[in-house]
Amino acid sequence: MNKINKEFLVLLHFLQLATIGFVVTAQTTYATLNKNLPLVINTWAFGEANEAAWTTLKAGGSAIDSLVEGCSTCEELQCDGTVGYGGSPDENGETTLDAMIIDGSNMNMGAVAGMKEIKSAAKVARLVLEHTKHSLLVGEAATNFAVMMGMDRESLTTDKSKAIHKEWLENKCQPNFWVNVKPDPEKECGPYKPNQDLTILTQEDYYSYKVDQWNHDTIGMIVIDNKGQIVAGTSTNGARNKIPGRVGDSPIPGAGAYADNDVGAAVATGDGDVMMRFLPSFLAVELLRGGLTPEDAATESMQRILRFYPKFSGGLVVVTRFGRFAAACVGMEKFPYSVVFGKTNSTVVLYEKCIKNKGNKNEL
Repeated sequence: MNKINKEFLVLLHFLQLATIGFVVTAQTTYATLNKNLPLVINTWAFGEANEAAWTTLKAGGSAIDSLVEGCSTCEELQCDGTVGYGGSPDENGETTLDAMIIDGSNMNMGAVAGMKEIKSAAKVARLVLEHTKHSLLVGEAATNFAVMMGMDRESLTTDKSKAIHKEWLENKCQPNFWVNVKPDPEKECGPYKPNQDLTILTQEDYYSYKVDQWNHDTIGMIVIDNKGQIVAGTSTNGARNKIPGRVGDSPIPGAGAYADNDVGAAVATGDGDVMMRFLPSFLAVELLRGGLTPEDAATESMQRILRFYPKFSGGLVVVTRFGRFAAACVGMEKFPYSVVFGKTNSTVVLYEKCIKNKGNKNEL
């Protein structure tokens, strides 16, 4: 064997050792980074929904199985009256549902909005994802689709939702979401007609309904399995006393939820009419992609909204692909969210202190 061949074999040997070392180092680094996996996290103190998703995941269910089980549990329990049937009646006294699932491995999604007479919106969102080439179905057509797929049609009205609607009517339909109409929507019920003397709303005038632990409209959930598969989703019965036909942020990708296996995920809750204008979940994930921490990504996404709408109320949960998580909120004292991860095996509710808006400055 000549000298050149010997030198080549020595070089090849060192390259092989270096490659093996790189693989071992990469595997060790990944194992260290993903110690928080698997993970289930959701907005608000919805521990039972979180546990249902976690139990499904630990039993071998997929990330989507787990998310749908978690959100469906919240729908069945009518979490805080803001998820599922019998809550948040619109101006006609009817409850309608929105839901979404987004798959971070392929950016596929399924969603429904303004859906009537079907109790499990999360399950129908999954049917849209898995059995259609569409992303979003709405209204009566979404109901018909669900029935075609084997879901039962049933009333979403309860004695409680009837009482909520009756009280609202007796209070001269206050509060409501109308502006620039007559009769004066702050004093009388409709029907309304356009008021030609338009009033341009300022930031201070803009009505943003107050959100807190007992007055909100969504469960947003993120599930990451041991292999790094990420799904995010939402379920809601929308804003109370909304104008019929209204769709909030929950079924809108990038607004209510967003997920990307290469980066992480985020879910939002609060005043959906405002949030959908800023796509806070998408923004937070892109900020993660740019190198920000979950804490900074969540905070910047909320502050972006607050700069335009100082009375805005809402919250955001952000997770990296390795399971590092954080939350941010505005318009509340504190924002609860539920999480279980890694080897903890038990859901805990954490409380995030919210950003305070002081003039043009936002302070934690």
